[in-house]
Amino acid sequence: MSPPLEVLRLELGPFLANCFLLRREGERETLVVDPGFEPERVEDAIEGWDGVPVAILLTHAHVDHMAGVEALVRAHSIPVHLHPADLPLYEASAQQAAAFGLAMRQPPPPDELFSDGQRLALAGVELEVLHAPGHSPGGVVLSAEGRAFVGDCVFAGSIGRTDLPGGDTAELLRSIREQILTLPGDTILHTGHGPDTNVQREASTNPFLTGAFGWSG
Repeated sequence: MSPPLEVLRLELGPFLANCFLLRREGERETLVVDPGFEPERVEDAIEGWDGVPVAILLTHAHVDHMAGVEALVRAHSIPVHLHPADLPLYEASAQQAAAFGLAMRQPPPPDELFSDGQRLALAGVELEVLHAPGHSPGGVVLSAEGRAFVGDCVFAGSIGRTDLPGGDTAELLRSIREQILTLPGDTILHTGHGPDTNVQREASTNPFLTGAFGWSG
């Protein structure tokens, strides 16, 4: 049996966005999920883990989840993975930052493009890619061994905003129901903001998903 996965959560930048480091216990190869602002903190965490970053995985291309990509690629020459539907957002990331009065360096083009149902084997971890649009056109869920990195699709007790360009509330609710709530109930959901939760908790208590607001989804 393979050693379990290790996950480290970092809360970064003015939007308090979560970045995750993921690796197989006892191994040094490390995946970086959604490196936002403060890339120096990501670097410090990798060093504290005695890790070697091997890839950047983006759940979506909003600036708070990828502002650190350029610095990490420059330091480590590692590939960036992104869903193609979010390429326009990614290519406009510096403009996104400027809209919030922030500055960042434009990252290089992504090296690999996700597809729905794709299975990736990276750093000894097998991940399944689930396309989950609604918060952004190219949002994805990355599922691996009882864990799912869900970006800004769903949070503990809430869901992602849909008032940004490319957002669609009905599409987001459909993505959550079809791509997240169909995972086993004890699946840990590593969210883009705030604490972890799990599938069963959100299915039974999240007011956006239980019908408490009169939404049909």
